[in-house]
Amino acid sequence: MKAFVISAASATLLVAGAVATSAQAQQAFYPRTYVGGDALFWELDPDGGTSRDDIGLRLSGGMQFSDFFAVEGHLGTDGSDGPVELDYLAGAYAKGILPVGQQFRLYGLAGFTEVDFDVDRESDFSYGAGAEFDVAPNLAVGADYMRYLDKSHATFDAASVGVRYRF
Repeated sequence: MKAFVISAASATLLVAGAVATSAQAQQAFYPRTYVGGDALFWELDPDGGTSRDDIGLRLSGGMQFSDFFAVEGHLGTDGSDGPVELDYLAGAYAKGILPVGQQFRLYGLAGFTEVDFDVDRESDFSYGAGAEFDVAPNLAVGADYMRYLDKSHATFDAASVGVRYRF
């Protein structure tokens, strides 16, 4: 009977150790940095004028502090539509994250952006929302929609699709 109790206790410890190791392997350690690249589909819509749109490139990077919060920066460039050319956009944002499952997250962004067109430079409060899906342990695909500028004379919006790599 004593041998059976020792064997049962050993088996229980072994199973508990395996479960703890498995849970630890899936747990993310914070803070965690990430970088990404996106195709940026932008539109400048002046009040009373013809809207302008094109495709550019956006680089992003950030630091995630928990499953629910990160800070993120965007740097975008390229694209022109007739007389309007996007020289750059640069911004910093707080990112609220809602984990929907193990591999899928929804998020919201809020912060400030400076946008420089060849005809004008503006800065404004910016906001947006998006989603990410993990395709590998450190690699995700995602899409978002941002309102970068909302001025009395024009709005500047962009949708993006791209990849993120977490370190």
